[in-house]
Amino acid sequence: MTAPFSVWMAIFVIIPIGLVLYYALTDSEGSFTLSNIASIWEYKGTYLISLELAFVATVLCLILAYPLAYIISRMKTHSQNTMVMLVMLPMWMNFLIRTYAWMTILEDTGLINTVIKAFLSLFGYEFEGFSMINTNGAIILGMVYNFLPYMVLPIYTCLTKIDNKLIEAARDLGANSLNVFTKVILPQSMPGIISGITMVFVPAVSTFVISKLLGGGMTYLIGDIIENYFLGNTGEVNYNVGAALSLVLMILILISTGIMNHFDDDAKESGGGLI
Repeated sequence: MTAPFSVWMAIFVIIPIGLVLYYALTDSEGSFTLSNIASIWEYKGTYLISLELAFVATVLCLILAYPLAYIISRMKTHSQNTMVMLVMLPMWMNFLIRTYAWMTILEDTGLINTVIKAFLSLFGYEFEGFSMINTNGAIILGMVYNFLPYMVLPIYTCLTKIDNKLIEAARDLGANSLNVFTKVILPQSMPGIISGITMVFVPAVSTFVISKLLGGGMTYLIGDIIENYFLGNTGEVNYNVGAALSLVLMILILISTGIMNHFDDDAKESGGGLI
């Protein structure tokens, strides 16, 4: 029964990881070397900015997603289904198209600046426009927009599983709304929060399309560097260094996931309390 799963794991997980390890630890002639790993130190700044922007985007997603997920979970079943569909609706559209749409909104002659200029011109004011495109803010905005559903859905799933009897019991024992949230709802929804953080942070830290389109190449993330080495966009194709960068990024992601899973285990053990 496990044979199909084992074959799938071998083809799509074990073999690709093995190839990354092989190229990361060999040179162009196939000889063993650690020089590829050593050269990664040159990109420490790129790793840091990638982690920083991914962290900010993940925090913003959490701040926006939790209230939205909670509101949806309190609706009637039919309304919940409609709202969940609306949350997922942007995901039905191609990732590139969604990102290009934000380019037309944020650019100097885009929708936002055009509307503001037209409004202020009615009162005789001249407006040069905001510089929003090709900034770190635009990159973060693109991350939040594209990955927000990955935060909303797991939190919503956890919130819908909370037994209303727990909330009613807390209120019967004299707990106010703040205590009900901090002592019952939040602990019970922690697994969804941890899952959402992982599902947003992992693609955010490794993205390259968003930084290229909304950042205009002004900010290089580690995903951009890896793409350049594999595709030769800078004139040099070097699978070995690209694989080494990918390997380090993979390790960072695994460490982050392990930390998140540790908190998830703690949340499951502690559960929600009324005290």
